[in-house]
Amino acid sequence: MDNKKRFSNRVDAYVKYRPTYPTGMLDYLYSAVGLSSESTVADVGAGTGIFSGLLLERGSNVIAVEPNEAMRAAAEQKLDTEAKFQAVGGAAEATGLSDQSVDFIVCAQSFHWFDRAATQAEFRRILKPGGKVVLIWNSRLTEGTPFLEAYEQLLLTFGTDYEQVKHKNISADSLAQFFKQGGMKQAQFTMGQELDLEALKGRLLSSSYSPLPGHANYEPMIAEIEAIFDRTQQEGVVHFDYETLVYWGEV
Repeated sequence: MDNKKRFSNRVDAYVKYRPTYPTGMLDYLYSAVGLSSESTVADVGAGTGIFSGLLLERGSNVIAVEPNEAMRAAAEQKLDTEAKFQAVGGAAEATGLSDQSVDFIVCAQSFHWFDRAATQAEFRRILKPGGKVVLIWNSRLTEGTPFLEAYEQLLLTFGTDYEQVKHKNISADSLAQFFKQGGMKQAQFTMGQELDLEALKGRLLSSSYSPLPGHANYEPMIAEIEAIFDRTQQEGVVHFDYETLVYWGEV
């Protein structure tokens, strides 16, 4: 599957059910990393604009770079009234932005889809001298509670290409090679969602490796997620827990 088209048929679920990012992590970006209301930030792989919206709330100038037309349209629908926002149809490997035009690049939940060598060259081109790249993931916990462990097993059983594409396949050691030697810094935060059954199904279907209606695995997967919810819910919700991982530095 073309990675730039993976989410075209999941935009509504993505908008409704994907998590935001923790306030503490945003505070960290605007202190330790150095973002400010004066910064021009390229949000590369911006998707439906979840992270762009958080940057705009902090007053930064945001260029959302997103090759998927349906996802970019969702971002524009949500954020186009913001004076400091613009969206462009580029990709990480060819953003379409001018040389040395941005102070920071952020990639939230997106870097694992990119061609790393081409992206590194492109990021070096568009960053101003001393500019930094920030790679961010909400990394779903896969153990620690009966729900988290059952959900992971569900994906391993019914996911179409889960093992191949899950971002956990990216290690800190491999990411360090993207940055200047010895220059990568790391931080970690906690995040969580409380999901009722409808929201849990929506969150499941927002993932590109979840089979959709018509696929042989769809009905068995839905039956299993309902069974998981029934036996693990507490007061009508399950707790979907994340570590928010941040890697940043010059490239």
